[in-house]
Amino acid sequence: MKNYIRPALVLTLGIAALVIVYTTIVFGIGKVVPNRGLGDQITINGKRQYANIGQEFKLPQYFHGRPSAVNYNAAGSGASNKGPNNPEYLADVQKRIDTLRTENPAMKNVEIPVDLITASGSGLDPNISVQSAEYQIKRIAKVRNITEGQIQDLIAKNCEEENVIVFAPQKVNVLKLNIALDNLK
Repeated sequence: MKNYIRPALVLTLGIAALVIVYTTIVFGIGKVVPNRGLGDQITINGKRQYANIGQEFKLPQYFHGRPSAVNYNAAGSGASNKGPNNPEYLADVQKRIDTLRTENPAMKNVEIPVDLITASGSGLDPNISVQSAEYQIKRIAKVRNITEGQIQDLIAKNCEEENVIVFAPQKVNVLKLNIALDNLK
Protein backbone atom coordinates (compact mmCIF):
# COMPACT_ATOMS: atom_id res chain seq x y z
CA MET A 1 0.00 0.00 0.00
CA LYS A 2 2.87 2.39 0.80
CA ASN A 3 4.09 1.89 -2.75
CA TYR A 4 0.91 3.55 -4.07
CA ILE A 5 0.38 6.39 -1.59
CA ARG A 6 3.56 8.33 -2.35
CA PRO A 7 3.14 8.35 -6.18
CA ALA A 8 -0.55 9.25 -5.78
CA LEU A 9 0.29 12.20 -3.51
CA VAL A 10 3.08 13.39 -5.82
CA LEU A 11 0.77 13.18 -8.83
CA THR A 12 -2.06 14.99 -7.00
CA LEU A 13 0.23 17.81 -5.82
CA GLY A 14 1.84 18.06 -9.28
CA ILE A 15 -1.51 18.39 -11.04
CA ALA A 16 -2.75 20.88 -8.41
CA ALA A 17 0.38 23.00 -8.96
CA LEU A 18 -0.09 22.80 -12.73
CA VAL A 19 -3.72 23.94 -12.46
CA ILE A 20 -2.75 26.85 -10.20
CA VAL A 21 0.08 27.93 -12.53
CA TYR A 22 -2.13 27.63 -15.62
CA THR A 23 -4.97 29.60 -13.99
CA THR A 24 -2.57 32.33 -12.88
CA ILE A 25 -1.09 32.64 -16.39
CA VAL A 26 -4.52 32.84 -18.05
CA PHE A 27 -5.72 35.37 -15.46
CA GLY A 28 -2.57 37.46 -15.98
CA ILE A 29 -2.99 37.44 -19.76
CA GLY A 30 -6.61 38.49 -19.29
CA LYS A 31 -5.48 41.52 -17.30
CA VAL A 32 -3.02 42.81 -19.94
CA VAL A 33 -5.06 42.35 -23.12
CA PRO A 34 -7.33 45.15 -24.40
CA ASN A 35 -10.44 45.59 -22.23
CA ARG A 36 -8.63 43.65 -19.48
CA GLY A 37 -10.59 40.49 -20.21
CA LEU A 38 -13.93 42.22 -19.65
CA GLY A 39 -15.24 41.78 -23.17
CA ASP A 40 -16.31 44.33 -25.76
CA GLN A 41 -18.26 46.83 -23.64
CA ILE A 42 -20.36 49.68 -25.01
CA THR A 43 -22.10 52.24 -22.78
CA ILE A 44 -25.47 53.44 -24.05
CA ASN A 45 -27.45 55.97 -22.00
CA GLY A 46 -25.41 55.07 -18.93
CA LYS A 47 -26.10 51.35 -19.31
CA ARG A 48 -23.29 48.93 -20.10
CA GLN A 49 -23.85 46.48 -22.95
CA TYR A 50 -21.59 43.68 -24.14
CA ALA A 51 -21.13 43.54 -27.90
CA ASN A 52 -19.60 40.06 -27.70
CA ILE A 53 -22.74 38.50 -26.20
CA GLY A 54 -25.89 38.02 -28.24
CA GLN A 55 -28.88 40.11 -27.20
CA GLU A 56 -32.53 39.97 -28.12
CA PHE A 57 -34.06 42.70 -30.27
CA LYS A 58 -37.80 42.37 -30.93
CA LEU A 59 -38.81 45.84 -32.11
CA PRO A 60 -39.35 46.06 -35.88
CA GLN A 61 -37.02 49.07 -36.29
CA TYR A 62 -34.00 47.00 -35.23
CA PHE A 63 -32.00 44.17 -36.74
CA HIS A 64 -32.80 40.87 -35.06
CA GLY A 65 -29.99 38.51 -34.15
CA ARG A 66 -29.74 34.76 -34.07
CA PRO A 67 -32.25 32.86 -31.98
CA SER A 68 -30.98 31.69 -28.61
CA ALA A 69 -31.54 28.27 -27.06
CA VAL A 70 -30.81 29.80 -23.64
CA ASN A 71 -32.98 32.94 -23.99
CA TYR A 72 -29.84 35.14 -24.21
CA ASN A 73 -28.82 34.24 -20.65
CA ALA A 74 -25.05 34.70 -20.55
CA ALA A 75 -24.83 32.91 -17.19
CA GLY A 76 -25.37 29.58 -18.88
CA SER A 77 -24.64 29.29 -22.56
CA GLY A 78 -25.60 26.21 -24.49
CA ALA A 79 -27.47 24.67 -27.37
CA SER A 80 -30.75 22.80 -27.40
CA ASN A 81 -28.98 19.49 -28.19
CA LYS A 82 -31.94 18.45 -30.32
CA GLY A 83 -31.12 16.64 -33.53
CA PRO A 84 -32.24 17.80 -36.99
CA ASN A 85 -35.07 15.23 -37.04
CA ASN A 86 -36.38 15.98 -33.56
CA PRO A 87 -40.07 17.00 -33.81
CA GLU A 88 -39.68 19.72 -31.13
CA TYR A 89 -36.66 21.19 -32.93
CA LEU A 90 -38.48 21.15 -36.28
CA ALA A 91 -41.49 22.84 -34.66
CA ASP A 92 -39.19 25.56 -33.20
CA VAL A 93 -37.58 26.17 -36.59
CA GLN A 94 -40.97 26.31 -38.33
CA LYS A 95 -42.22 28.80 -35.71
CA ARG A 96 -39.15 30.99 -36.38
CA ILE A 97 -39.75 30.79 -40.13
CA ASP A 98 -43.40 31.77 -39.69
CA THR A 99 -42.42 34.69 -37.43
CA LEU A 100 -39.84 35.94 -39.93
CA ARG A 101 -42.32 35.70 -42.80
CA THR A 102 -44.86 37.68 -40.76
CA GLU A 103 -42.32 40.34 -39.69
CA ASN A 104 -40.83 40.67 -43.19
CA PRO A 105 -43.77 40.33 -45.62
CA ALA A 106 -41.81 41.96 -48.47
CA MET A 107 -39.38 39.01 -48.32
CA LYS A 108 -42.09 36.37 -48.72
CA ASN A 109 -40.46 34.65 -51.72
CA VAL A 110 -36.85 35.09 -50.59
CA GLU A 111 -34.95 32.24 -48.96
CA ILE A 112 -34.36 32.88 -45.25
CA PRO A 113 -30.70 32.76 -44.19
CA VAL A 114 -30.14 29.78 -41.92
CA ASP A 115 -28.65 31.83 -39.08
CA LEU A 116 -31.97 33.64 -38.59
CA ILE A 117 -33.81 30.39 -37.84
CA THR A 118 -31.22 28.28 -36.02
CA ALA A 119 -29.54 29.02 -32.70
CA SER A 120 -25.77 28.96 -32.42
CA GLY A 121 -23.86 26.38 -30.39
CA SER A 122 -23.52 28.75 -27.45
CA GLY A 123 -26.93 30.36 -27.84
CA LEU A 124 -25.21 33.73 -27.45
CA ASP A 125 -23.82 34.50 -30.90
CA PRO A 126 -23.66 38.31 -31.23
CA ASN A 127 -23.21 38.26 -35.01
CA ILE A 128 -25.34 37.53 -38.03
CA SER A 129 -24.30 36.99 -41.61
CA VAL A 130 -24.46 39.89 -44.05
CA GLN A 131 -27.23 38.00 -45.86
CA SER A 132 -29.27 37.90 -42.64
CA ALA A 133 -28.85 41.64 -42.19
CA GLU A 134 -29.83 42.25 -45.82
CA TYR A 135 -32.92 40.08 -45.38
CA GLN A 136 -34.20 42.59 -42.80
CA ILE A 137 -33.51 45.81 -44.76
CA LYS A 138 -37.00 46.29 -46.23
CA ARG A 139 -38.73 46.00 -42.85
CA ILE A 140 -36.36 48.42 -41.12
CA ALA A 141 -36.43 50.94 -43.99
CA LYS A 142 -40.22 50.98 -43.95
CA VAL A 143 -40.54 51.33 -40.17
CA ARG A 144 -37.83 54.01 -39.89
CA ASN A 145 -38.87 55.77 -43.09
CA ILE A 146 -35.35 55.76 -44.53
CA THR A 147 -33.98 54.40 -47.80
CA GLU A 148 -32.84 50.84 -48.22
CA GLY A 149 -29.58 52.23 -49.63
CA GLN A 150 -28.81 53.97 -46.34
CA ILE A 151 -29.24 50.71 -44.45
CA GLN A 152 -27.19 48.80 -47.04
CA ASP A 153 -24.35 51.33 -46.57
CA LEU A 154 -24.61 50.94 -42.82
CA ILE A 155 -24.29 47.16 -43.12
CA ALA A 156 -21.24 47.55 -45.37
CA LYS A 157 -19.57 49.93 -42.90
CA ASN A 158 -20.18 47.56 -39.97
CA CYS A 159 -19.15 44.38 -41.77
CA GLU A 160 -16.38 42.52 -39.95
CA GLU A 161 -13.75 41.36 -42.40
CA GLU A 162 -11.38 39.67 -39.99
CA ASN A 163 -12.07 35.97 -39.94
CA VAL A 164 -9.87 33.27 -38.51
CA ILE A 165 -11.27 30.90 -41.10
CA VAL A 166 -10.18 31.96 -44.58
CA PHE A 167 -13.46 31.29 -46.39
CA ALA A 168 -15.85 32.15 -43.56
CA PRO A 169 -18.80 34.34 -44.48
CA GLN A 170 -18.72 38.01 -43.60
CA LYS A 171 -20.61 38.94 -40.48
CA VAL A 172 -21.99 41.97 -38.66
CA ASN A 173 -22.40 42.55 -34.94
CA VAL A 174 -26.11 43.07 -34.25
CA LEU A 175 -25.69 45.40 -31.27
CA LYS A 176 -23.16 47.63 -33.04
CA LEU A 177 -25.33 47.67 -36.17
CA ASN A 178 -28.40 48.71 -34.18
CA ILE A 179 -26.44 51.45 -32.41
CA ALA A 180 -25.25 52.75 -35.79
CA LEU A 181 -28.85 52.58 -37.02
CA ASP A 182 -30.00 54.73 -34.07
CA ASN A 183 -27.20 57.22 -34.83
CA LEU A 184 -28.32 57.71 -38.45
CA LYS A 185 -29.44 61.27 -39.03
